[in-house]
Amino acid sequence: MSWIKIISFQEAQGKLKKLYQKVTGPNNNVDNIMLVHGLRPHTMVGHMALYKNVLHNSNNTLPKWYLETIGVYVSMLNKCDYCVQHHYSGLVKLLNNDKQASELKKSLETNNLSLALDQKYAEGLEYAKQLTLQPSELAERSIHCLKEKEFTDGEILEINQVVSYFNYANRTVLGLGVSAKGDILGLSPNSSEDDNWNHQ
Repeated sequence: MSWIKIISFQEAQGKLKKLYQKVTGPNNNVDNIMLVHGLRPHTMVGHMALYKNVLHNSNNTLPKWYLETIGVYVSMLNKCDYCVQHHYSGLVKLLNNDKQASELKKSLETNNLSLALDQKYAEGLEYAKQLTLQPSELAERSIHCLKEKEFTDGEILEINQVVSYFNYANRTVLGLGVSAKGDILGLSPNSSEDDNWNHQ
């Protein structure tokens, strides 16, 4: 599951047990990316707050499927199979269209972004790619390109934060050897309430 010690749901006590209970899925399953925080529970609080707000907050205006697509793409760029598996499974559920999901995945894998996305959303992924692979080379022109495709400043911030979150999550997973063994793929917090972290 990980290269460092994991405290299982069954072993957890006190504050950690309460935190685990907040992120459980079916049969008290806790994703390994959350279990890896067990030795420093306060870092799990920060991780979940960021994850919940960048991807699952009702104040976001970009479609949830698009935010998940950004996450899958960033994870592919970082070669983080764990996050690709989880979030592609979530994307399939959101789209509820296997053919569309398959075409979108192929588009991301081949970096042929306009294959399955319109020009606006493809431009957002180009920004995501540069922010992930060449962040120091970004310039104000990149933001102008997004505005030219009619992204609002708030939506640009949404994209930026999803990209930033997934780079953080990918490095957590890759740096600690977190595997998907035992996880239930594709679960996410369905409630937009800040304090509701349950995965379904």
